[in-house]
Amino acid sequence: MPDATVTSETNSATIRPEEAAHFGKLARDWWDPKGSSAMLHKLNPVRLGFIRDAIDMHWAGDVESIKPLAGKTALDVGCGAGLLCEPLARLGGEVTGVDAAPENTQVAALHAEGAGLDIRYVPGELGTLGLGQFDLVTCMEVIEHVSDKAAFLAALTARLASGGLLIMSTPNRTLKSRALLVEGAEALGAVPKGTHHWEDFVTPEELTDLLEATGLEVTQMKGIAFSPVKSLHVSDDMSLNYILTARRR
Repeated sequence: MPDATVTSETNSATIRPEEAAHFGKLARDWWDPKGSSAMLHKLNPVRLGFIRDAIDMHWAGDVESIKPLAGKTALDVGCGAGLLCEPLARLGGEVTGVDAAPENTQVAALHAEGAGLDIRYVPGELGTLGLGQFDLVTCMEVIEHVSDKAAFLAALTARLASGGLLIMSTPNRTLKSRALLVEGAEALGAVPKGTHHWEDFVTPEELTDLLEATGLEVTQMKGIAFSPVKSLHVSDDMSLNYILTARRR
């Protein structure tokens, strides 16, 4: 595993305390596919398909391998209760999960132990933790909850090793996302009320500019769309949600 020593790197706070508290209250329900995180359970397989393809493309590995991350380190930022960390570990990675809510990392650690997976979970602000660098850095549905997005992305980039791969996903700021992800989803109980604040959503153009300012190059970007026939799926339509890969220029 990467060096477990925790040191102070910066005092910049990027996660709003009320956001961490909101998700911390959902911790014990996170692994229930019919609970408050049901939408994430539906979204996770779609994201994992994109992630697996991105790993194969970036490292030109064996597409038939069941452990394409063998020998590589992976960091999931905003890991929640470990919904993505556990599949990354099963892909062979040495995985670390970071979350601002300690309730989430506690539940994540217990679930990983029960599943027989060796995953390190660390609570706290990414920029204040001396975690070293990682081959793969993932950050799913997090940037929209961050107050200082530039500082947060700088911290993400600092965690990325030379030749590494960053994968992010987030809702787009469109009328469609406001209607479906905020007003509709909360009214129907698909996500807990207060989960999303539409004005904090980031457009693909904005996120690209922010990543480029940290020295990264966006290498692929796809939408995550919904239809009654396909349900959630990777698409060219980025009006609802999108996922991207980036690397150092």
